[in-house]
Amino acid sequence: MTGRLTAAALTALAIGTGAANAEELRLSHQWSENDVRHQVAQMVADEVAAANVDLEIKIFPNQTLFKAREQYTPLSRGQLDMTVLPLSYAGGQQPAYNLTLMPGLVRNHDHAARLSASPFMEKLEEIMAGDDVKVLVHGYLAGGFGSNKGCITGPDDVKGVTIRAAGKSFEQMLAGAGASISSMASSEIYPALQTGVLDATNTSSESFVSFRLYEQLKCFTPAGENALWFMYQPMLINKRTFDELSPEQQKALTDASAKAEAFYLEEAKKGDDAARQIFADNGVEIAEMAPEDFDAWLALAKETAFPAFVEETPNGQELLDLALEVK
Repeated sequence: MTGRLTAAALTALAIGTGAANAEELRLSHQWSENDVRHQVAQMVADEVAAANVDLEIKIFPNQTLFKAREQYTPLSRGQLDMTVLPLSYAGGQQPAYNLTLMPGLVRNHDHAARLSASPFMEKLEEIMAGDDVKVLVHGYLAGGFGSNKGCITGPDDVKGVTIRAAGKSFEQMLAGAGASISSMASSEIYPALQTGVLDATNTSSESFVSFRLYEQLKCFTPAGENALWFMYQPMLINKRTFDELSPEQQKALTDASAKAEAFYLEEAKKGDDAARQIFADNGVEIAEMAPEDFDAWLALAKETAFPAFVEETPNGQELLDLALEVK
């Protein structure tokens, strides 16, 4: 065959072989362009473009390239170059990742940043490297509780309450406190509260706002100095794709990622403050989680979610101990 390859043929070739040697990297994520996680991706793309190193990052938001929970495997196979992903989504492939959505491991955003720079994270990165995955931007997002049956600050407050929890480990802990667990997607929380199927929920600050849960809740316990719900949601790249970039392209990408990581941390804090203000402005009572409340939840997690994780995870106790060492 003679002549130039068509655009369709070039696209098919890139999908089949990965884009390690191409000038364009494809980044997939599940969120809208208004979301902080998209803003992080866009910042990296813009900074890399400005570096003039013959590298472009094309972003596919809103699950337009891969479904939310189906991104880690194609990333590890080189069929996808980059993603911003809650790492616990891949907990089925690597049980160790379930520690990145574990109650009581992270107290606040500054603590989360220390965890990201710790030997614990180095161990997780070793596991990712085995799947041909590399972290570019570390980041945690926080969440809280919302309830129609009294404010939730400590374990005693969920006894007899029907609650939707975010993640298996949270379900195990809340069940241990006497709550009745109802599992559903974030998008289903609003109607479940509206119809009385749910009394309460536990989710991210971003979801509390984007799903307008302030219209259905009487009390909100936002993320603050003591927050129970933290989820690790990094920007990842296929490791071989990164390794095959030129030194100049690698430097542009890592420099952009460092800038985006600092932005991510500050915006995550702002997101929690914004959620608190929006709920207050809509007449929802605001409750605060005290240090002793956090400690009570942690003690309960040590009896419920922690042992379950250790039982099903190779080297689970070692990983858990490394995480708990970070203060």
